[in-house]
Amino acid sequence: MVNSTSSTHSKPWYSYSLGVLGAFLVILSAAPALGQQTSGATLTFADHVAPIIYDKCVECHRPDSIAPMSLIDYATVRAWAPIIKDRVANRKMPPYFIDKTVGVQGFEDDRSLTDAEIATIVSWVDTGAAQGSMVNLPSVPFFEDNVAWTLEDEMGRPPDLIIPIPDPFNVPAGGPNWWMTFYSDTGLTEDRWIKAFETKPSADGFPVVHHAVTSMEFPEGGGGFLSEYALGKTADINPPGTGQLIKAGTRLNWNIHYASSPDGLDHTDRTRLGLWFLPIDEEPENILVRSHMADNEDLDLPGGEETIRTDGYEFMTRNIRITTFQPHLHNLGTRQCLEVIYQDNRRQTLSCADWDFGWHIAYNYVEEVQPLIPKGSMLHVTSWYNNSNSNPWAGDSRNWVGFGQRSTDDMSFSWISWYELSDEEYTAAVEERRARSIAGSD
Repeated sequence: MVNSTSSTHSKPWYSYSLGVLGAFLVILSAAPALGQQTSGATLTFADHVAPIIYDKCVECHRPDSIAPMSLIDYATVRAWAPIIKDRVANRKMPPYFIDKTVGVQGFEDDRSLTDAEIATIVSWVDTGAAQGSMVNLPSVPFFEDNVAWTLEDEMGRPPDLIIPIPDPFNVPAGGPNWWMTFYSDTGLTEDRWIKAFETKPSADGFPVVHHAVTSMEFPEGGGGFLSEYALGKTADINPPGTGQLIKAGTRLNWNIHYASSPDGLDHTDRTRLGLWFLPIDEEPENILVRSHMADNEDLDLPGGEETIRTDGYEFMTRNIRITTFQPHLHNLGTRQCLEVIYQDNRRQTLSCADWDFGWHIAYNYVEEVQPLIPKGSMLHVTSWYNNSNSNPWAGDSRNWVGFGQRSTDDMSFSWISWYELSDEEYTAAVEERRARSIAGSD
């Protein structure tokens, strides 16, 4: 997969691949019990488990969606109960892999289960997975079709501008992977500031669109990166007070990776980008930038090795406020950490996250804890890989793997969303953070 950017306040539309499904269907060793298990009244699906699953799982696990089974009805959940126990106890599902034991904590759109929710599911399975009175079953959530705009409800309206690729693209059965470049005229007649965006493959193209990355080409030159679609995320809402400029007459550059057909059928795609704008008379206080940082393209991942480490560095020439951390690795990646090295050689871990190639997840910091990085510091990205038989994503683990664009090659960098702070703004933000910390300790 080629570069894909981090998002801010991301609303992912989750995706599975055959590798994820295969891993999901393997019953692993018994999961460890987590936390304090609920005692007293018998735990039941209707009263205790369905509310958790309906809130955190059925966005994907429902009829005609992309998960391998629907978890709406009791009979199916009961049949899959041992695997559900394993996946939630080991924090593999729902997919949200940030390490909550290190670094900065506090994230928007955290879809992970709480310790209490995990304990409830584990205890329910261990005590027989009772159904309970279906009179108490909560209402089944309603979802639009898979190609509906997932941000429409949150934004309160359909996109202000929809830009498709210029023509439908056919991916023939049995064909190779394709990396395509398309150009679309936006039709914009005035400059606008982007508040949110979402990329949607067409319904028929959904199985073969591996990623879709867009950048802007302004009429007078310049422009830069705009958005991405990748496995596990599609949509972004910029933080309050920020925006991205798109100019009148902008041409959109699409970089799309079409994977070979997974079902042996022809597929025709016409991916679209939806944009929501700030009000026409409103300008953001800060210009949001999305960029990959601390790239390491000198990868050496020997065959048969289970724990391989790489490091990348990015020197900061300006003060920045980080709003999002999103790891970017390929099939062999297992974990990535982001730290800052200050000029006095102090080191601070910002975030660590485990990695699963089926889920490109952006971890969006809440405003109160967004890292403040002074110029002269170094961002350090450490990544780990598993090129052995114990990694279900590995192809032939006898083979050496290096850097490359294919999913079977690998990469190492972090997509970071950030905006610049002047020296005065940086000092004020640090003082505000310090004052809040002192007040909170009283």
